[in-house]
Amino acid sequence: MLESATRMQRIAPFYVMDLLAKARQIEASGRTVIHMEIGEPDFATPQPIIDAGINALNAGQTHYTPALGLPALRAAIAGYYHSHYSTVVEPANVIVTPGSSGALQLAITVLVNPGDEVLLTDPGYPCNKHFVQLAGGVAKFINLSQDNNYALSLAAVKAQWTDKTKVIMLASPANPTGMTIQQEVLQAIADFARSKNAFLIVDEIYQGLEYGARLKTLAGQFDNVFVINSFSKFFCMTGWRVGWLVSPSAFVNDIDKLAQNIFLAAPTLAQHAALQAFEAASLAILEGYRQAFQARRDYLYNALQELGFGLSEKPAGAFYIYANSEHFSADSYQFCFDLLEQAGVAITPGKDFSQTHPEKFVRFAYTREIPQLEEGIARLKSFISAE
Repeated sequence: MLESATRMQRIAPFYVMDLLAKARQIEASGRTVIHMEIGEPDFATPQPIIDAGINALNAGQTHYTPALGLPALRAAIAGYYHSHYSTVVEPANVIVTPGSSGALQLAITVLVNPGDEVLLTDPGYPCNKHFVQLAGGVAKFINLSQDNNYALSLAAVKAQWTDKTKVIMLASPANPTGMTIQQEVLQAIADFARSKNAFLIVDEIYQGLEYGARLKTLAGQFDNVFVINSFSKFFCMTGWRVGWLVSPSAFVNDIDKLAQNIFLAAPTLAQHAALQAFEAASLAILEGYRQAFQARRDYLYNALQELGFGLSEKPAGAFYIYANSEHFSADSYQFCFDLLEQAGVAITPGKDFSQTHPEKFVRFAYTREIPQLEEGIARLKSFISAE
């Protein structure tokens, strides 16, 4: 019998994709669906970025770039850290990647040996544990609680630490909770990991989408910290597939070799377009988007609270609300399907993000305009009342 590799048995799908397929069927039948399931901005890429991509195409910029990325873009990213975060990042330490997933794959593969343990938060982004498994590592989880707003502490990291721990992977702002990690906590974790000859990978792909004080960054500040970012979320360039990794100098050559072998380089046109993302005209448009996301967050948070969902404090970033739904159902996966089929509202089950009581949680993405969110809440209210 012909079979795929045994590692594939440990790779779970995105369960939300089953919901999305069902939503497409419903829409094909003529019904409308309010989409709050997929973590993708609904805003178009700012026009100056689009124009830069068109200009690059017309100029014949269709060949490979170096594996580490277009030199001008690496310099622009370093400049962005200086202008927005008052942090010195050398262009030589910036690696441009095919989305943040490419950056995550590079960092994990360069750092993790078979049998090494990698600490992850639960709930968290589901792909991370699969990247760890593909590298032969062992994913271990730090359980975060809604009761204390999913706050992470150094003590929680130490409680899961063993002699086999090699890497800690964290996100701020986080998917699915939208919560952030205090800078002092991140620095303390980085210092602790360094004392253990271990590494910290920080996923910052939702930076820029903050609804309070601007977050800081650890990029360029520690010789054991790798920072992941992307043009997908704040910059609204999901389909362009371009992200980046800030690496300590000692690992850049290994990352270069690995990138050459895995994907060679990020899309050339996307890299040229991304150069425009840091210009004032683009940033002004993106600030307008950020303000719109904040208004959506405020509306949806209050509406869900009034309906009786269990919520932590208001999320400080990203565009998600992770809600306790056990007041309405003992099985959030079935709850999501019933809500979709009966009311035409698509949300994501906790099964995609957690191994600890995922049946109690659902994720709402406020990636739709407020009138659509209002319609979704009205449908949700009617669905709950009919239960």
